[in-house]
Amino acid sequence: MSFERVAIIGLGLLGGSIGLAVQDYLPGVATTGYDADPATRARAHELGLAGTISETAADAVRDADLVIFCVPVGAMGAAAAEVAGSLRADALVSDVGSSKESVAKALADALPGAAIIPAHPVAGTEHSGPDAGFAALFRNRWCIITPPEGADPGKVKALSDFWTALGANVELMTAQHHDLVLAVTSHLPHLIAYTIVGTASDLEGVTQGEVIKYSAGGFRDFTRIAASDPTMWRDVFLTNKDAVLEMLQRFSEDLTALQRAIRVGDGDQLFDHFTHTRAIRRSIIELGQDDARPDFGRSDHGGTNT
Repeated sequence: MSFERVAIIGLGLLGGSIGLAVQDYLPGVATTGYDADPATRARAHELGLAGTISETAADAVRDADLVIFCVPVGAMGAAAAEVAGSLRADALVSDVGSSKESVAKALADALPGAAIIPAHPVAGTEHSGPDAGFAALFRNRWCIITPPEGADPGKVKALSDFWTALGANVELMTAQHHDLVLAVTSHLPHLIAYTIVGTASDLEGVTQGEVIKYSAGGFRDFTRIAASDPTMWRDVFLTNKDAVLEMLQRFSEDLTALQRAIRVGDGDQLFDHFTHTRAIRRSIIELGQDDARPDFGRSDHGGTNT
């Protein structure tokens, strides 16, 4: 099977990028879009983020055979409930949320009987809103699909083919494993970035102007990550709290070990640890998941994975 009409609910960075990518890479597929914010709908219309911008979520999904929810994970259930009476019986429902177990439950509760296959394109930037979208966002990025037990293999393949057509590399895994992996690779780094930037801004002995003026490259990278959408990340931490807390505990233990190495002057432990982490960075570049240029290629479109 393949999709003929795709409805996008939520027209920010990810939703807008999906709309633009479908138009570029799947020109025969019709798109409809909806956002709860009237100003966002108006701007999405100006930018041409979808073929049709609907005034209600129900209108947007009415004829769609694929519906993708691109709203914060905490709003998935409410957004799905809005369209419960308007979905086609054979429509496939998916999403782009960064936590999967909670999203799968929210969608299933709101849409009993619907075919639901959650997904997470691991792509994004620190920018948000309809103006932030661009068609190439998903090129050579991973999209993790988390089919529930008993999912229709044909629909799983169709969703995989859809994301592949948008340029993504597709991986299948369970929702539980996804949430643990992303807690390590995305959620914890964002939490650390928010904390470091907050700590710097609260230091009494260093002015905010000095923090901004003398920011070294590492701190600038942290501020870029910490500039990500607050609503989205609030919801991610609340909906994936078990995995995040587990990784935060592990990080705290590792940080304590490094703290002790610094205190006792154990240069060998520090050197060995930094050598190991340097190799991981090089592996990420070799896999094409980031750029070795001094600005990490941010000048092309800006961004970070989420």
